[in-house]
Formats: sequence, C-alpha cells, structure tokens
Amino acid sequence: MHQINVGEDLRERNREIAAENHEMLRRHGVFSLNIMSAPGAGKTSLLVKSIPLLKDKYRIGVIEGDLQTTRDAERVGALGIEVHQIQTGGVCHLDAAMVHSALHQLDLDLLDILLIENVGNLVCPAEFDLGVDARVMLLSITEGDDKPKKYPLMFTESRLLILNKVDLIEMVDFDIARARREAMDINPRIEIIELSCRSGAGIEEWTGWIEKLYSESGVE
Repeated sequence: MHQINVGEDLRERNREIAAENHEMLRRHGVFSLNIMSAPGAGKTSLLVKSIPLLKDKYRIGVIEGDLQTTRDAERVGALGIEVHQIQTGGVCHLDAAMVHSALHQLDLDLLDILLIENVGNLVCPAEFDLGVDARVMLLSITEGDDKPKKYPLMFTESRLLILNKVDLIEMVDFDIARARREAMDINPRIEIIELSCRSGAGIEEWTGWIEKLYSESGVE
C-alpha cells in the first residue's frame, strides 16, 4: 500500500517557496528577520520602540501576521514606514507562501531591512521557514523560565533570544540565569539580550544587533 505523507509534502513545498523568498530578498538587497513569540510577549511593542532608532539609517518595511484585526499593523504604520498585513484567518503561523504573496505587495527596491512579526504561538512558527536571514525568539519573563525546554524548537531555530519585560523581574518568579542556561543547553550558539520595551532598557543593544547582522549579511 502506498502512503502519502501530507505533512512532509507541505513542509517540502514550504521549503521550496522559502528558498524563492530568500533569493528574491537577496536580489533586491533586503535583509530580513522573522520575529516569533507567544501572544502578548511584546513583539509589536518591540517594533514600535526600535524602528524609530533604525529608520533614519535604513529603509524599514514590516510584514504583520495576525489571526484577525489590523491593530498591530496600524500601530507600526503610524511610524511612517511601509507595512503589509497578513490575516491568517485562524492559522497559527505564517508560512512561506503567505510571505511570498506579501513580498509582491511591497516595493523591495525601496527597502533595506524587512521585519516580519509572526503570529503569536510557541510551536508552529518555528516549523515553517519563511526564507529570512535570521529568526528571533522573544520571551516575556511573565511567561516563566521553563519555556526553553518546553518549546525547544523555537530556541533551536533562533539566532537571538530576547528576554522582554525585565522591568517586572521583582514581581514575577522568573530565574533569568536558568532561562539563559537552558536556552544555551538547547542552542549553544544563541545570543541573548535582556530588555524592556516599557522602560527602553536594552533597546539600543537590540538595534545594534540588527545593524551588526545587516552589515555582515552582504546585502547591497
């Protein structure tokens, strides 16, 4: 009996489209990041805080992924940059095909950096390559320090771990040293930044990290 593995077929097709996305972005000289987290961890707040520090040096574009509403896209668009909204209609992640369609709606020749805010979820987004240069995992300290080993793929696939809301550290039971240690157990090469979107602490370290990767990426 011949069996068809539908899941693997879908993942293979996703990988093919992701490769097309990467080639398209490179051809237009665009550096790209996929920002992932659970709902409410602060992805949009991170963009709102960091884009003003970047947009005088770089031409920034954003793809916003949400199940419903355009609220996050409206917040980011108010910063005066190009934003494209993807409403997944219940799908818990962005995939390469969704991003491929969005790329055709953006004028990539007018962008240097593309930031993709994925749908809030700690499982599915890590399974789908979008064709970006690097993935970033945002973990709020209000979520608990056990998340790296409970959701290891998110951390394995990420180049950077951001620990957000550190201004609340005295109010929650979160062991930063443990979270760092367990993330690095899973991915020894992962870089880690502690920041607070509310106070602004660590935001310049984050934007400096983006600038460093941009300069190393070789995009023109």
